[in-house]
Amino acid sequence: MKLRIVPVVLTVVISASVLFGGWFLYRQMALQNPLANVVSQYDGVNNSQIDIKQDTVTLKLDLEPETNLRGLVEHINKEGKSVVGKRTLKLEVEDHSSERLNQWWDEAMLSVAEAMDNKQYTDIQSSLDELAKNSPTLKANAQIDDQNVYVSLSDGKSGKFIILPRQPGKMEVWNHA
Repeated sequence: MKLRIVPVVLTVVISASVLFGGWFLYRQMALQNPLANVVSQYDGVNNSQIDIKQDTVTLKLDLEPETNLRGLVEHINKEGKSVVGKRTLKLEVEDHSSERLNQWWDEAMLSVAEAMDNKQYTDIQSSLDELAKNSPTLKANAQIDDQNVYVSLSDGKSGKFIILPRQPGKMEVWNHA
């Protein structure tokens, strides 16, 4: 029996195109587009990039300075539940902070780290408020959910978002974005 090379190669190419094309369309139409719509509906989101893997959903976000980050996470978990499912949600917030916000965060980090280590989460907002007294334009906000502490700093023009995991011993995972 003699195999013809052209029909075999053509069959393999067409089969692969259909399979991978179908998977690509599924990811775009059933996963990424609905989640992109959920994220873009939230006030303060300028832009988002979504990367969906088997175990994780990574969102790269460009946010307005005073966006409620915890509220955004709740919105994504509620409205995007069909896409996120049991996957771990990871956020990477684009850094638009000013030099002053970076300096201010450096000053606040010690008291915040101490509160995190001692699991005294209410002390975080108190520490931020105390340090913000010296800067009238600075707005500092700390919010918490069952997985993270969300710290938002804003001077009206720029913003800094910090996501701190609530698991002890994971301080090296801090996202200073």
